[in-house]
Amino acid sequence: MLRLPSVLLATLTVLTAAGPALATPTQSFDNLSQAYFEDMMTRHTSFATSLGLHHHDNRLEDFSASAILEESVTAGVYRRDFAALPAASLTPVQRADREMILAGIDGMILTNSVIRPWETNPDQYSSGLTNSAFTLIKRSFAPAEQRLASLIAREKRMPGMLAQAKRNLKNPPKIYTEIAISQMDGNKDFFATTVTGAFAGVTDPQLKSAFKASNDAVIRAMDDYKTFLEKDLLPRSNGNFALGENAYRAKLKADEMIDMPLDQLLAIGEADLRRNQAAFKAMAAKIDATKSAETVFGDLSREHPTPDKLLSVTQGMLNKINQFLIDKQIITVPTSPLAKVVETPPFLRATTSASMDTPGPFEPKADEAFYSMTLPDPKWPADEIESFMQQWYYPMLSNVSVHEAYPGHYIQFLYAKGYPSDTRKILGAASNFEGWAHYCEQMMLEEGFQKDAPKYRLAQLQDALLRDVRLLVGIRMHTQGMTVEQAVEAFRKEAYQPLPVAKSEAKRGTMDPTYGYYTLGKLMIYKLRDDYKTKLGKAYTLQGFHNAFIKEGPLPLPLMRQALLGTSGELL
Repeated sequence: MLRLPSVLLATLTVLTAAGPALATPTQSFDNLSQAYFEDMMTRHTSFATSLGLHHHDNRLEDFSASAILEESVTAGVYRRDFAALPAASLTPVQRADREMILAGIDGMILTNSVIRPWETNPDQYSSGLTNSAFTLIKRSFAPAEQRLASLIAREKRMPGMLAQAKRNLKNPPKIYTEIAISQMDGNKDFFATTVTGAFAGVTDPQLKSAFKASNDAVIRAMDDYKTFLEKDLLPRSNGNFALGENAYRAKLKADEMIDMPLDQLLAIGEADLRRNQAAFKAMAAKIDATKSAETVFGDLSREHPTPDKLLSVTQGMLNKINQFLIDKQIITVPTSPLAKVVETPPFLRATTSASMDTPGPFEPKADEAFYSMTLPDPKWPADEIESFMQQWYYPMLSNVSVHEAYPGHYIQFLYAKGYPSDTRKILGAASNFEGWAHYCEQMMLEEGFQKDAPKYRLAQLQDALLRDVRLLVGIRMHTQGMTVEQAVEAFRKEAYQPLPVAKSEAKRGTMDPTYGYYTLGKLMIYKLRDDYKTKLGKAYTLQGFHNAFIKEGPLPLPLMRQALLGTSGELL
């Protein structure tokens, strides 16, 4: 549930000036949450930069074992203090925020002290450094010279972080080390080309000299780290990525506030999978009743742009989708420029097909939003490139754009600055923000988008099947012994995914065990919508529901139900 805020020191001074004895419960909550998030921001400096908080742009995270474990101890103290606050004396917004913070602390302690990715995930370090640099170059939130000075300060510490990684890593799963190795060339090239190109206009000779020295040192350290991964770590990477049932359920409860037996979740996923498969076959028959669903889909998937046209074709779709929201009163759309479609950064390629990268909710200046799409490696054989591009057939581009941009993640970003509290700009449940975007894919077609075009319904159903299989293989890989190879086959057979996508999805599932939150979130939002409609009766409108939902921020669905209905009730 982590997505971290600057403490407004003047506010904090005012709130604490009267002393603890005079602080009301609401003031105590504000004081404590501000102190907690400030502590978090100083530890997670790259994340702070991405939020638009620039007090620590020249600092890098401390990944020493002592710092990681000390964070858990400190968070435990904060948890005790948050739990001691009388919930009944807080405002409704604070009560929900308190629950989010408590769950977020539980999730962080579980990650640091039980799951321990800092001992098992080598890509966390190398791609983490790339991301840290990326946060400073992707938006012009400050003059280039200022951002370059911050980058130099971070780069000076990067070789030390990679050295610390070597000390931390114990017995990773082989697939984790393989993923890290597969991304090393992209990470190195990022520093050699993208980073240097971003500051080509800087003329200050001292800055340029210092930058060359720090950047060259990072590139050498990346080379050394890759050698370490290949020659030292890979041969001894015999760990198990599976969390086990107890840790899996604890993670799902902390991250999403979903506390249900795994057998029940599997039954829900299986039922949704079968419904969507039946609808998929029925829709394929509408397109061509003389062919099997798989053949119809295979024909459709070959209708895609070439790699060099993918970004421009997708960019051209956004205006049409945005106008539909306005014309059909789907949701109130704030005035804003269109998101810019770009290629996925190298450190996300191995596990991401498409994503939305928006400015942080605290960002005072830069407003560029990037809709990233993964292109095939031009060095691949032609048949592999073709197989990869089949995921980007034209109706799927529309469906993914609904998810990533309108009314999905980009619309969420446009509302973020107005969320009821800073807590909701920092923490959030994936079952909310990913569930919302996945819900939008189906809802838009139900409301008439791409009307009378069964190809688009087929694309939406294929993505729904992908999310259903994520739910099932996430649970089975981490609690029932399913292998990566079996997960690949499940994505191929049950969700009709091309082999490169199936492999990427299975890899992601080893690292993102609860990525079934897409399906769970969508189903919970539909249930909430039905209950909200019943509550409002004739006053209900679809736009009213969507506005109310998105304005609350990315609350876990039990808290969202409380906010909109006044009671949690049944999630599904």
